[in-house]
Amino acid sequence: MAVDNMKDTSTEQSYIKMKNIFKLVFYSFVGAFVFFIPVTINGKSSIMLDHIVSFLKGMPPLLLHVYIMIILVLGAFYPFVNKTWNKTITSIIMSFFKIIGLILGLMLIFNVGPAWMFQEDMGPFILNALITPVSILVPVGALFLALLVGYGLLEFIGILMQPIMRPLFRTPGRSAIDAVASFVGSYSIGLLVTNRIYNEGKYTDKEAAIVATGFSTVSVTFMVVIANTLNIMSIWNFYFWSSLVITFVVTMITIRMWPLNKMADTYVTGEGDPERIIKKDRVKEAWKEALKVADESEPLHRYIFVSLKEGFQMVMSILPTILSVGLLGLVLATYTPIFEYLGYVFYPITYVLKIPEPLLAAKASAISITEIFLPSLLAVEAPLVTKYIVAVLSVSSILFFSASIPSVLATDIPISVPKLVIIWFFRVILTLIIVTPVAFLFLAD
Repeated sequence: MAVDNMKDTSTEQSYIKMKNIFKLVFYSFVGAFVFFIPVTINGKSSIMLDHIVSFLKGMPPLLLHVYIMIILVLGAFYPFVNKTWNKTITSIIMSFFKIIGLILGLMLIFNVGPAWMFQEDMGPFILNALITPVSILVPVGALFLALLVGYGLLEFIGILMQPIMRPLFRTPGRSAIDAVASFVGSYSIGLLVTNRIYNEGKYTDKEAAIVATGFSTVSVTFMVVIANTLNIMSIWNFYFWSSLVITFVVTMITIRMWPLNKMADTYVTGEGDPERIIKKDRVKEAWKEALKVADESEPLHRYIFVSLKEGFQMVMSILPTILSVGLLGLVLATYTPIFEYLGYVFYPITYVLKIPEPLLAAKASAISITEIFLPSLLAVEAPLVTKYIVAVLSVSSILFFSASIPSVLATDIPISVPKLVIIWFFRVILTLIIVTPVAFLFLAD
């Protein structure tokens, strides 16, 4: 026993090095600074990530269009190259939408197509307000994400959050890592982590489903796009932190509702590998684990390369889909009454809550199931309270057909499309009920 304790102490001491402390503190600080600290440049106050993206958007249009075309071509044909396009019915449908997205993108860039597509609030709006910033934002965000998630900060937070995750969310403490990874990275990163942990027997079926549908929301980089589209970057920190809190409060409720509360607490591996519960010296254990990760981490240049690669793979996957599903949703919203009819499902709630322009808010709620950016496009000219509600709803609803639902279905987590739609419906209603008083309290004149 004494020998084992000496080994543990020796191992622990090997992590406590100045280089590991430097990596944990300095890299995490730089990442947090880029994502969360407002800076005023040329009279504009925003987070550094937004300033960087704005600078890059100022490149010559020809370069931007060539770059976007390359991303669209690679993204459209990638499922066929790696032979995943026909893996499931959903894969076939989404691969089809990627091809359509490529065609639409080329039509918009080369100014070829029907007149309705080139109206300012249709194709050009999606190209300039969504496709261009997203194509830049995701890789740049992935670059700085390497600093934020690769050197121990997530592990430190995860251990500290252990006594909170189980009673509030009925998930292990390690799920806090998934939650933060999704917010600062993306739902794709979060789901990648979730699926890996699930297949290792460290999540049950229910825990994996809770994490996938309750934490794997859009990243802070996508939230910047939403905030810019709605012109609410002036309240960025309030928007970000309130979205995070509201999203998790909604999750706390939905996990106690059907279908999540009826899912089996069984492990895919049989016995499973439940996490070790830490009941004392929590900060010390968290610090030790964080330094261990920093010690075992890749060199910075290597981690940046891997993060950039993942960022480009992600933007390849989502850009054609945003174009096709986004434009289709916008066309349906503009030229057909389908989302007005669907919006009436939520209209009694938005009306009773006295949200400014309640029918618009209801329509935005209904359209959120298709694509995460479409609610923002509908609310561009809305009052500030409505803009904020729609912006938070886009994050808190989590599930949408252009990306997150296919991503969940691509994992090994046993949950069906009808159940995902039901979870989305409950999340929208709960979000409206919770976010509206917050909006009136802090933003109403």
